[in-house]
Amino acid sequence: MGELTDKIKGNVNEAIGKVKQQSDNPDTRDEGAAQEIKGKAQQTIGKVKGALGDDI
Repeated sequence: MGELTDKIKGNVNEAIGKVKQQSDNPDTRDEGAAQEIKGKAQQTIGKVKGALGDDI
């Protein structure tokens, strides 16, 4: 079940990060880029958990 949770959190963080990158504030844009990267990492973790199944 952690697989699905990580994938959902990853999608949400990636989407929010993309929105923040559209801001006029450079700090918010940087935060958005970092959040998008975090989202992609969470999705990858979810995929790994899915591949390993209950072994982790």
